[in-house]
Amino acid sequence: MTDYTRDSNSRWRQRLHEVIFEADTAGGKAFDLMLIVCIALSIIVVMLDSIQELHDQHGSLLYLAEWVFTLLFTAEYLLRLLSVGRPLRYALSFYGIVDFLSIVPTYLSIFVPGTQYLLVIRSLRVLRIFRIFKLSQYVGEARQLTRALHSSRRKIMIFYFTVIHIVVIVGAMMYLIEGRENGFTSIPRSIYWAIVTITTVGYGDIAPQTNVGQAVAAFLMITGYAILAVPTGIVTAEWAMQNRQRIISTQSCPQCSSEGHDADAKFCKHCGADM
Repeated sequence: MTDYTRDSNSRWRQRLHEVIFEADTAGGKAFDLMLIVCIALSIIVVMLDSIQELHDQHGSLLYLAEWVFTLLFTAEYLLRLLSVGRPLRYALSFYGIVDFLSIVPTYLSIFVPGTQYLLVIRSLRVLRIFRIFKLSQYVGEARQLTRALHSSRRKIMIFYFTVIHIVVIVGAMMYLIEGRENGFTSIPRSIYWAIVTITTVGYGDIAPQTNVGQAVAAFLMITGYAILAVPTGIVTAEWAMQNRQRIISTQSCPQCSSEGHDADAKFCKHCGADM
């Protein structure tokens, strides 16, 4: 009797996992498509509620709709934890954290009004569309980009430290050159101007007035164009090294729910479970 009950529970969890995590079955695809529709509608509700006129006229209705979606997503999150063999591993995964953060703001709004607008984080859940429509080539490209960024992290950090040193030095120079009378009231504010200038944003809220200051600004602007190309070149070079053609499966591990396995994978590369 015990073995029968265990087998029955195992089959039930396996079926639930196929529907919630897999996109290869009709039920799984229908579930994910319905989920994406609910995500889109819930985001629209949050956006509409931020419009004062609609909030004044239909605030109660929008509030009710927000709670309905939150309760649905809460139930879905609990079912996801129930359907995997290692719930904690899923809860700490990228999608697990996003799923959790997508329901927390509504409950938090009970104590901190306004936090419900953070529900727009639910838009990240739409990333599952790549798995639903079997756009595995996009998943593969995204993973290549992630590996390229990870491989070039030290070079990028050195680049950022270099930029920080430049803007600090130039900011201090402009504070001495322009002074408080021209809007450079402190070194931090001058550094802010240097950052805005070197990134070619140019808000225009602070501008040098002296000839020397304008010359420094012109040099910094030209330098900005050259600097912006550096991280692009670093990541592109790493991406070229990582550019290996791999066929990614849409299958999710039944134990830890991790994705991105090779099409011919027989075991999960994260936890070793049988695929």
